[in-house]
This record gives sequence, structure tokens and C-alpha cells, in this order.
Amino acid sequence: FAFQQYCQDLGFEMLIQGNQVATENDAIKFGNDKILNKLDPTIEIEIKSENEKADVKMDETTGTSVTKRTSDTTSRENDKNQNMGEKMEKKTNETNTTITKIQDIWEKYFNGDNISKYALRRVGDNKYQFLHKSCQEYYAAQKIIFDIISWKPNVNDINNQQFQQQFETHAQQFLVNSKLLNEEVGIIQFIADRIYDNNLMFVNLKSRLFRLIESSKNNSKVSIAAANAATILNVARVSMSYQNWDKIDISKAILDHAFLEGTSFKEAILDNVSLFRACLIYTNFTKASVNQINFGEYGYLKGHSDYVTSVQFSRDGNRIVSGSYDKTIRLWDALSGKQIQILEGHSNPVTFVQFSPDGNKIVSGSYDKTIRLWNASSGKQIQSLEGHSDSVTSVQFSPDGNIIVSSSYDKTIRLWDVSSGKQIQSFEGLSRGVSSVQFSPDGSRIVSGSYDKHSMWDASSGKQIQSLEGHSDSVTSVRFSPDGNKIVSGSNDKTLRLWDALSGKQIQILEGHSDYVTSVQFSPDGNKIVSGSYDKTIRLWDASSGKQIQYLKGLACFISSVQFSPDGSRIVSGSWDSIIRLWDSSSGKQIQYLEGHSGSVTSAQFSLDGTKIVSCSKDETIRLWDASSRKQFIL
Repeated sequence: FAFQQYCQDLGFEMLIQGNQVATENDAIKFGNDKILNKLDPTIEIEIKSENEKADVKMDETTGTSVTKRTSDTTSRENDKNQNMGEKMEKKTNETNTTITKIQDIWEKYFNGDNISKYALRRVGDNKYQFLHKSCQEYYAAQKIIFDIISWKPNVNDINNQQFQQQFETHAQQFLVNSKLLNEEVGIIQFIADRIYDNNLMFVNLKSRLFRLIESSKNNSKVSIAAANAATILNVARVSMSYQNWDKIDISKAILDHAFLEGTSFKEAILDNVSLFRACLIYTNFTKASVNQINFGEYGYLKGHSDYVTSVQFSRDGNRIVSGSYDKTIRLWDALSGKQIQILEGHSNPVTFVQFSPDGNKIVSGSYDKTIRLWNASSGKQIQSLEGHSDSVTSVQFSPDGNIIVSSSYDKTIRLWDVSSGKQIQSFEGLSRGVSSVQFSPDGSRIVSGSYDKHSMWDASSGKQIQSLEGHSDSVTSVRFSPDGNKIVSGSNDKTLRLWDALSGKQIQILEGHSDYVTSVQFSPDGNKIVSGSYDKTIRLWDASSGKQIQYLKGLACFISSVQFSPDGSRIVSGSWDSIIRLWDSSSGKQIQYLEGHSGSVTSAQFSLDGTKIVSCSKDETIRLWDASSRKQFIL
């Protein structure tokens, strides 16, 4: 047991230092000569077996018996009493062994055959390491737990208020107040699991975590302990509804998915608290400090009166532009969510919008057959570019911002001079309407997708360089690779095809989808391709071999949009079930989903720094989301 106590000290020291290797020295010693025996999982099971024979627990302050387990439907008042009420603690066996020579313990440990020796290994002179991080987490969690539950008031015969006052006086000294545990998922989970342990030793753990939160009302130096307590209770799925938490300080607590119905946070300090998808019905935030509070969904940009078809961040991430079936373009502040400008002029639905590379202009295309150029600061129309004889399906600035390319159902692609608004080129000779166009990264070429084939064009001469033939149905999406050497296309024929952008030759046919392919994109490094489909799957492909790497499933509706994050580590998808999902591009696992839209998601994309996601929907709204990984992942 002395060795296990030492492991607790060692595990906690590693937690504080943030190091998985510890050097044995006089700094790691026992605080006293009393050693708790609740340290070994085997012993814990034996004690639990004995405790299961007990039918009742005794209340610490009143001596009355209560049932061992309370129903989830217990009344609010009973919940409050249970949260604050102290239960009788079962005394643990103690030994009077005094640790005089730590080295004797280590020699006995390394020379013996005790099974517990497999928790540690020597990695150098007086340097030790736990065999697995979970061992260190277990012992660190145990030390924190016993530090909390072993505290006693200096007088036994006191009421609850007096008990709390004494508890608050000591709260700052608890080990759980030493360091924020948000990144220590294993330790949090170990502590949370003990809340439901049947061993009477842990009967007070939950109530004392609530007491730590209460303590932060009167002592700002307990905020770390209070935040850790709130996070642990939430991980344990303990209801925190209808609490009087006015003036508490739980800055940086993680309360994702927490049940906080009716809880009062008047004048509380909730800075940097994460409340992603928390239940906040009747929750009171009056005069609470909520700096950088995270609700998951940053903004609800309401203003359009019909489907939102297109949305994009400015390059600096400070503004958002949107286009809609309501015939308007709207400019929004990405920080406040406020509408800055309404750009009016189109006489039919807007199909596509985009910022210029310098952020000073906006281009839009519409069913009214026109392309319009707008001043992004004043919202005034600069030019109306007329020439198409049918709906404009796509528009894009060249990389240098001097030229605009547009496509239309009129079977043409057109180039426009941004300064004069005059048409430079008209690419004709196509037999069907053009659905999408894109400049190559260097601006020298243009790739187009149409309802029969896709083609590559010289941006200067307007001449067709290659006709990329192979798909047997409409081409829905085409993209250049980041280096401009390859092109990927998706089609209603259920395939993706990879092309050499210089020769126009087909390199690979990427087969796997069982329905229309709606969206394709290269990863930022060009090594992967992501695709979305009406078959309700997202697939990842190796851009060199054409082989499928990952099959992202679990979706219930058609995929409308897919995009890599700027660093390539994540993928955002939008679908007809109104949900935006975030995926790990290496493992293919779903790491997050964002609910809020009430209609099909038409587009979802990352900001250039990868910290936010903007989405638009048929519910007539644009929504802004936090894309950070601090939220609780749904796997």
C-alpha cells in the first residue's frame, strides 16, 4: 500500500509538471504516515462486493437512512438536498507505518514479484515512468479524489451552513484547484466514474463537487477547482438543473450537452465556458460575464426571405457574403452576426456569390442572366455584365482578381474584364448547359463542367485545349488540384474521374458511389480527394492511386457539400437532413455534428484560418459555427 500511495504522489506530480517521466527525489513524499487502502482495483472489487450486501446508507448530519440509489425523477428540492447533503463516510483501514526510507520501498518493489510492479518502469538513474498513461491518470485521479473526500470539519456537530463555511475556507487548498483538467480526459473520466461507485467510501464525492462550485461564489481563488468540479459532474452526466449558481466562477468549464434547465447564473463568471448543445431552457444569464463563451453555433444570420444558395467568407474572415432566391445579396459581420449591407439589383434568384481576392469587390450570378459586380464596402453596384441568354450558374474571380469567368445554361462560358465590365471572350461550341467553372491556380486555364462533358480552356485565347470525355452522365463538380496538374470531376454516372491537366488524359476512374456524385475537392496538399453523394456517403480517395481510403458513413440523407479544412485534417459536410458534420480526414471518424438548421444545407465551408464554419440552407438562414476541437466529440 505504501508503494501505491507513492504512485499516487508520482502520478499527481506528473500531472502538475506535464511530464510522463519523473525523477525520484525528496520532493515526492507522503504528506503524513496514514495510508488509505482504497488504491488497488482488486481490493476495490472486494470492498464493493462487501458493500453490495448493505441496503442502506446513513446520512452524515442527521443519522437517518436513505435508499442507496435515487431515481432520476427525484424532485428538484430532493436533488438540491442530495447535492449539498453530506453522507456518512465509511472509515478506511489505516496503517501506522512510517515511511522513513523511500529507497527501501523501491528496492523491495523492483526485486519483488508483486503484480503492481508492472505499473512502473525504470528509464534511467532515479527516473521512472508509468507503463501506460492510463496508469498515471488512474493514480493522479485517486489522489485528487481522496484529497476531496478525506477532508473533515474541525467540529462534528455543525449544521450544513457551518459545514459549507469551513469547507470554503479549505477549498483553495484542494489538489483539484492546482490545475485545469480540461485536457486530462482520462483523469476526468476516472473521477466521474467514482461518483457512481457503490463503495461507501465515495458517497460524498458528488456533494463535495457541488460544494466546490458553491465555494467559488465567495472566493475567486477557487475558480479552477469549481470549473473542474463542473466539468467532472457534467462528464458523469449529473443533472445540474435548477441550481442557484448566481455569482459562481467556473471560467473554462466544459458543460457541453449539460442539462441546465432553470439554473440561475446571475452575475456569474462564465468566461470561456463551453456550452455546446447544452439544455438552456429557462436558464438565467442576467449580468453574467460571458466573454468568449462557446455555444457551438456562433451566429444566426437571419435576413433572407427565401432559400440561401451560396455563401463565402472574406479572405480575412471578418465578413460573409450570401446570395439567395429572394434576389438579394447580403453582407454580414462575421464577428457580431449583424447585417452590414443588402445588395439589391437582380430581378431573379441569385445562384452564386464570391469575394474578390483583395476583398474589395463581390461578384454575383443570377437566373436573370446577368453577372453583377459590387463594391464590398458601400454595397453599391459597380457593373452589370450582360451577354448570357440564359441563367448564370457559376461565377469566379481569377487568382489576380482582374478577370471574371461565368457559366450559363446558354451553353457558353464567358470572360469579363473587372475594370471595364466588358466581355473579353466567349467560349462556345458546347452542346449543353454549363454547370460550373474554375480557374487553375495560376489563372492560365479554366475547367468547365457541363451536362454532357467537361472541358479545359486557355484563359487568354478562349480556345478549348482539351475535351475531357469519359463520364456517361452530367458532370456536377470539377476541381483543379492545388498544383494545377490534375483535375477531378464528379458526375451523375456515380463515378469520379481523375485527369492529367496538361494532356487531358484520364488517369483514374474512382468507383464506389452508388448514386449521383454531388461534390468533389482535393485536399490542400493534393494527396487526397473527398467526394459526397446522393448515396448518403462521403468517400476519401488517394489522389495518386485512385484507391478508396475511407468510407464515411452513418448519414441519413443526401450529401450536398464537402470541403477540406485549410490544414487538411478535417472535412466539413452539409446534407439534406439539415445537419453539418465534421470528420477526421485521417481516421474517417465523425468528430462533431452541428444542429440548428431546419432545412436542407446547401453549402458549408471553413474560414481560411479553419476556426469557423459558415453554412447556408433552404431554411433562409446563414449560420456561423465554431470549428474548434474543444467541444465534446460525437463519435
